[in-house]
Amino acid sequence: METQNVAERALIREIRPEDDPAVGELLVEAFITQYAKKLPDVVYTEERKRDLRDVASRRKVASLLVAEVDGEIAGTVALFRPGAPGSEAWLPNAADLRGLATAVRYHGTGLARPLLDAAEDLARKWGVDAICLHVRKGAEGVARMYMKRGYVREPAGDMDLPSVFLTAYVLRLKA
Repeated sequence: METQNVAERALIREIRPEDDPAVGELLVEAFITQYAKKLPDVVYTEERKRDLRDVASRRKVASLLVAEVDGEIAGTVALFRPGAPGSEAWLPNAADLRGLATAVRYHGTGLARPLLDAAEDLARKWGVDAICLHVRKGAEGVARMYMKRGYVREPAGDMDLPSVFLTAYVLRLKA
């Protein structure tokens, strides 16, 4: 596979219902593969895998974007409007960015960049003040990727859940 120009070849678009199965499997594969390599203590239960595969439910409460490369679903990201059910944004008038993933074969190709560009553009169109997101504690490479884009660490949004600690980051769109 040629990895050069993958990001440039990607078509970023809104998800369609027929994309749900491919996006669900992409999420499971990407999260399990990446966390198994970088965070071996992380265990994905069958319940968590079912949640990742339940793309139709997320589509009802969030805007989901996909990256298509050569006709194949190669990546995805979700953006929740302020106050949407399931949003974990801790700031008022802030979107919640979640579920950024690329197919394992496209890891390291820069495919996340156009997905994030499109999600950030969408948030600006909505007129939100900021984009909030969470990164699993220990996923330093993921955190660095967001910080390079201008997201800053904001401990006030951290989430200490029974099964995971999530560190919070924010991209301020308005002063």
